Amino acid sequence: VTLNSAAMGTLGPFPASDVLELGDSDFDDTVAEYETVLVEFFAPWCGHCQQLAPEYETAATKLKGTVSLAKVDCTVNSETCGRFGVNGYPTLKMFRNGEDFAAYDGPRSADGIVSYMKKQAGPSSVPLHNERDLDAFVNHFEASVVGFFSSADSSQMAEFLKASSAMRDSHRFAHTADLSLGLKHGVESDTVVLFRPPRLNSKFEDSLVKSDEAVSIASLRQFIRDNVFGLCPHLTAENRENMRGRDLLVAYYDVDYLRNIKGTNYWRNRVMKVATQFQSQGLNYAVANRAEFQEELEEEFGLGPADGGELPLITIRNREGQKYSMQEEFTRDGKSLERFLEDYFAGKLKRQVKSEAAPENNDGPVKVVVADNFEELVNNPSKDVLLEFYAPWCGHCKSLEPKYTELGEQLSANTHIVIAKMDATANDVPPTYDVQGFPTIFFVPAGQKDLPRKYEGGREVNDFLNYLKEVATHPLILGNAREDFGLAKKQRSRRHEL
Repeated sequence: VTLNSAAMGTLGPFPASDVLELGDSDFDDTVAEYETVLVEFFAPWCGHCQQLAPEYETAATKLKGTVSLAKVDCTVNSETCGRFGVNGYPTLKMFRNGEDFAAYDGPRSADGIVSYMKKQAGPSSVPLHNERDLDAFVNHFEASVVGFFSSADSSQMAEFLKASSAMRDSHRFAHTADLSLGLKHGVESDTVVLFRPPRLNSKFEDSLVKSDEAVSIASLRQFIRDNVFGLCPHLTAENRENMRGRDLLVAYYDVDYLRNIKGTNYWRNRVMKVATQFQSQGLNYAVANRAEFQEELEEEFGLGPADGGELPLITIRNREGQKYSMQEEFTRDGKSLERFLEDYFAGKLKRQVKSEAAPENNDGPVKVVVADNFEELVNNPSKDVLLEFYAPWCGHCKSLEPKYTELGEQLSANTHIVIAKMDATANDVPPTYDVQGFPTIFFVPAGQKDLPRKYEGGREVNDFLNYLKEVATHPLILGNAREDFGLAKKQRSRRHEL
């Protein structure tokens, strides 16, 4: 398409991009010019690539002069994309001095990419030469890990540098061979100190933590994991993955550590004051900006923008995926939060469950599972269950539906097996089921409800039948004829064992 000058005048000039465009002819030579470069392998038609594009452009501009960002269109540069094993879009890889050294698995927002890639620039651990260097390094928005050593030849320093290289994408590291720099922080011998971000300093916990273990990659990783968040960290879209798998209480309000540190910590301190009373109970705490998580609050907890006003909203999600929200208004003296936690630990709170209404008539060949009847239908200890998680808009799910219904009809005479489906967009999915796309199908055997098995076979009726013949607890009954294949196989197996 050629634009004439009049059209260009109407549209205005295209903004210059700070993302390098690379292809088969110049990829190797260009990437080799940079110490560190992040490369996106994409296809123009890919929806996820289109979504990433503005964030990637913004990140490239913010990182200009620090780290370069590049992109390769795989629809016209198949040789380069094939060489680096690209089989999905977008694929992001980090290159150092022209060599592919790691897949990028960091955030996909502009600020997240900037934060992640800044850690990749320069040395994995910053050398500190004086107190000014130390003060400047720890005065940061994120936690800082500093190794204090008595000599540059120290074996402990060598281990620290190895560990910093292994964890540079997640944390900030610095080191010094001058122990005197640590005197004001109580450092008297070789040790590692974690400095919490100054904005999170509070009278309810120490602003730094010293390791008492010999330095190794394993010990330092554990030390950071145990201490980096502290009593009540700032939960963001960028660090939320690191906090998954924990029992977590979150206070959502207008958290703003750029423009209103004092106001933000006003409510955080009230949460921390109560949290200290329950510190030994295994619950973790965090504060988060409500606007940043509003969509999740509505989707998971039914809390709209008007709920709670300017006061913090309190939710708990435990590692089993069970959810609770505080119904009483947050009080400045913390008493309402205290009562909420007492009820939570006493098991008195009602779980919050996102569920469709269970169907009044559920006698069809495929049983409809919702969150409210999941326990009854799927976790019935006497029945095998083949369970499909689907989304109403999913084309593959629509294609599967008539075959799945036929499967249910063929197995309708079985009293020990259930063919079922669940809309995963409208109901809470238990955490033991890893549902990343649709349809996702699990076999849930009788007597082993905590061990669902992901179905990876074909999606024709006979594929399902052959699979169920192998795994079903009881022999299948097809129509009026008993299918003894599974039973015979199990009997042969038992005879062989005898």
